[in-house]
Amino acid sequence: MKKSLSKFITLLLVLTITLALVSCGNKDDDKQPSSNQAQTPPDNTDNEDDKTDKEGVPGWQANSDDKVTVTWYVNYSWFTTPWGENLISRTITEETGVNVEFVVPAGNETEKLNSLIASDSLPDLVTIGWWEPQVGQMIDDGMVYALDELANEYDPYWFTVADPDRVGWFTQPDGHIYGYPNSSFSPNDYEMYDNIPSNQTFLVRKDMYEAIGSPDMTTPEGFKAAVRVATEMFPEVNGQPLIPIGAHEFISTGNNSFDLFLSNFLAIPYEKDGKYYNRYTDPELITWLKVFRELGAEGYLAEDIFIDKRAQMEEKIAQGRYFCMLYQRTDFADQQRMLYGADPNSIYIAIDGPKNSNGDDHTLPGTGINGWTLTLISKSCKRPDRAIQLCSYLMSEHGQHMTWLGVEGITWDYVYGVPTMRQEVRDILISDRAEYDRLYGSDAAYWMFQDNAMALRWAVHTPDPLGQMERWTYPYVISTSQYDVTLPAGSDEQEIKIKIDNEWGNVLTQLLLAETEEKFDQILNDFKIKIESFGLEKLNAMQTKLMNEAKDKLGID
Repeated sequence: MKKSLSKFITLLLVLTITLALVSCGNKDDDKQPSSNQAQTPPDNTDNEDDKTDKEGVPGWQANSDDKVTVTWYVNYSWFTTPWGENLISRTITEETGVNVEFVVPAGNETEKLNSLIASDSLPDLVTIGWWEPQVGQMIDDGMVYALDELANEYDPYWFTVADPDRVGWFTQPDGHIYGYPNSSFSPNDYEMYDNIPSNQTFLVRKDMYEAIGSPDMTTPEGFKAAVRVATEMFPEVNGQPLIPIGAHEFISTGNNSFDLFLSNFLAIPYEKDGKYYNRYTDPELITWLKVFRELGAEGYLAEDIFIDKRAQMEEKIAQGRYFCMLYQRTDFADQQRMLYGADPNSIYIAIDGPKNSNGDDHTLPGTGINGWTLTLISKSCKRPDRAIQLCSYLMSEHGQHMTWLGVEGITWDYVYGVPTMRQEVRDILISDRAEYDRLYGSDAAYWMFQDNAMALRWAVHTPDPLGQMERWTYPYVISTSQYDVTLPAGSDEQEIKIKIDNEWGNVLTQLLLAETEEKFDQILNDFKIKIESFGLEKLNAMQTKLMNEAKDKLGID
């Protein structure tokens, strides 16, 4: 639809509803509420049609001429994209009348946020990770508004654009929702879309893998044979030793590659017989840890993987020194591009990795309903009406088009009914992200309300060399939201989990470096006894309770 026609219909709709409200209002009320005054929808069921009409009219459309500025705290020191200097932020301000001043910590995020809370000087909007303890603190201390109450009073349109599953998930025991998520996928989204990616991949260096015959590495014997042959054929990479098996950084609670990722590749369940399951000691995981132990005893687990930090790993990935690795694909996008630029055959590609003894498909988690961050509106906000209307704008399909694609007719167009970024704009996005943000600022530069599920409607294939890794994950992705339980802060169960996780961090390295299988078995048996003494049964009981509560909220049987 042409832009002028769209504007005419919108204005006509607003005028029609305004006249209807005036003519149907209480004749005893000479004074009509202004666009900024509270307009609470009546509880009378006879007026449900009137409420529906109000929900269909975005509050921001009626207030764009009333210019205001809101402050927005983003709890990430790396966020540096300014507001008002690129096409998208300028357009959002023009359409909503709301200008944004970002507040970003210069150093330690936790210290900055705690200082703002302690001094009761929170900016108007606050965006932080959903898991951060300050979320509960701000809610419990009455420092943030209930979004549903603000929407009822100032912008019923919010209920039209808010996802019911996400609202239900984040609704607190008092019946109100205080923060809305970004990057959130509900179980329903997983049923609707077949192109939701996971970040977890098993990667091999393309040229090496093809040189050894592209073998099956899903079985213990096939995996060991491939590692041995590749190391024999390629002992060095540009004069430096090959690292046969790569992995994430070892930390105090273990290593994602050898516990979390490996468990998912082996399709180890999160629950058994209706109870939350401790995956650390699953027989399938133990079988494969023994595979890595055996390879380690033969010299194929390089010392590098036990001591390297992220910076060293990125350098070695850029050098192409790993043969294979269980790794998070987005963590080395820049290095993958460097390899591709030097030699397209030297990149890493995703293939089927370790499988369980039944050969079941991998079960790789995509993003859950928790998403990444929550955005809240503080009670320090002098214009909560405009803040909730800005939220509604950014949550709407129009706002998502804006923050993902930009301005229709300038950065994107409908092509056969599908919103499509113009090629010259996409070329800048791919070649120079900094310049793209300076000029345009879409493609989730302002990610605080990014709706990844909605964006799949107009998603295009990620170009290689990154696209193959992403597309490989699609068939294996599952929703695990019901298992992403958060133990009560300060509870006995939380303390038990911390002790078990830290003990696993100590034991995992010992298992991988055990000189014999007998020594491996002894270390594992001692670990099982110790975690039982910590209170594993009590922990599992609480996790089962929280899992079942999550299932109820998500409507999962």
